[in-house]
Amino acid sequence: MATRGYPEGHVFYRTLTRALPLATRGEGCWIHGEDGRSWLDAVGGAFVASLGHGNAHVARAIGDQAGTLAYLNGTQFTHAPVEKLSAELARRAPGDLSHCYYLGSGSEAVEAALKLARQYWVESGHSEKTKVLSLAPGYHGNTMLALSASGRPRYQTFFHSWLVSVPRVPAPYPYRCECAGQSAECPVCSGAALERAIVDEGSGTVAAFIAEPVGGSSTGASVPRTEYWRNVREICDRHGVLWIADEVLSGAGRTGTWSALEPYDAVPDILTMGKGITGGYVPLSVVIAPQRIVDVIAGGSGSLLHAQTFSHHPVACAAALATLEEIDRQELLPRVARMGTLLHERLKVLSTHMHVGDVRGRGLLAGIELVANTATRQPFARSEKVAEKFAQAAFDAGLVVWPNTGHANGVDGDLVMLAPPFIVSESEIDEIVRRFQKALSAI
Repeated sequence: MATRGYPEGHVFYRTLTRALPLATRGEGCWIHGEDGRSWLDAVGGAFVASLGHGNAHVARAIGDQAGTLAYLNGTQFTHAPVEKLSAELARRAPGDLSHCYYLGSGSEAVEAALKLARQYWVESGHSEKTKVLSLAPGYHGNTMLALSASGRPRYQTFFHSWLVSVPRVPAPYPYRCECAGQSAECPVCSGAALERAIVDEGSGTVAAFIAEPVGGSSTGASVPRTEYWRNVREICDRHGVLWIADEVLSGAGRTGTWSALEPYDAVPDILTMGKGITGGYVPLSVVIAPQRIVDVIAGGSGSLLHAQTFSHHPVACAAALATLEEIDRQELLPRVARMGTLLHERLKVLSTHMHVGDVRGRGLLAGIELVANTATRQPFARSEKVAEKFAQAAFDAGLVVWPNTGHANGVDGDLVMLAPPFIVSESEIDEIVRRFQKALSAI
């Protein structure tokens, strides 16, 4: 059987409306199927497979650790992989970020980071700080607090009555801003809109501001003005607000630097990472906080009130440590910067297409925005499902991409994102562009 789908079998598939091919093997940037077809994985599955598929070093590290010590309760023991990994992540983290708390997914890390911010203020004697601010569009995960902070209305439709209120700040999104990202005086692109929101809410009531340093799927790799994050740092300091940088998607080298914030010379109070931190070989995410925040928890309740059975997991930590070793051994961070420049140079050819409104991104992260009219930036009507049709056409052409919708006005908008493994070759980049063009022609 070449495909599987609901209602056959017993899998509750993530998509219930189409049959899925059975993948049998991954190698480098390629996924091979049971029926002999192969796909060029141009987005690392879900921005995850940073090392590519089939890395023997990471696979061995997972097996060795599983055979030595597979699981421990993190409240009763520590272990070598978590100690070594934390030292490595602290060494790579910006500024004073130094202490690592491990979870299983990006959503969990965001949930824990938001809880940490709230618990910090309560234990500091500021229980009136209850509010979280976030960007719109923006996305931070599917657990309830993370979903509350996500400025994507269609994700909230079914669960609105369960979510908490999170005030929104317009995201720095040059393609859809009136100033096109060109004005240092623009309230949105300068960060002044954040300060206005904090003042309007009452700075004494605001616990945290959460945002992605480089846009993820919600704004399609949108890159803010250079000074934006420095301004955010100053604003948060001025008003006593903790800044949480969500680097689950953009961190761990994806943009050409370990932290996507490095080029901006701005350090958050709390940082989250996930996805590519283990290359996708096992699930793992991390919250990184400075000692000045952790000290308050240690001197108060004594623990972050976010218990998770599989936190600080030995096998997951061993996989992440092996991933960092491979990133260093293969010198992948400078390679991402180099190949990212090549990727964006090759993608320029797409800009001539009548329905490509913008091509943007940094490093091996790119977003291509599809519009009905490039002159006016008018999006396609959501009923046309352009992003979904393109993703299927690309899949039929042997190319895996990531579609996204709703960014233009909360309903309309069509994006396609690329995030190939760090090991992608020049010829594979050319093949990505060729198959992308083929899919454009098909729809």
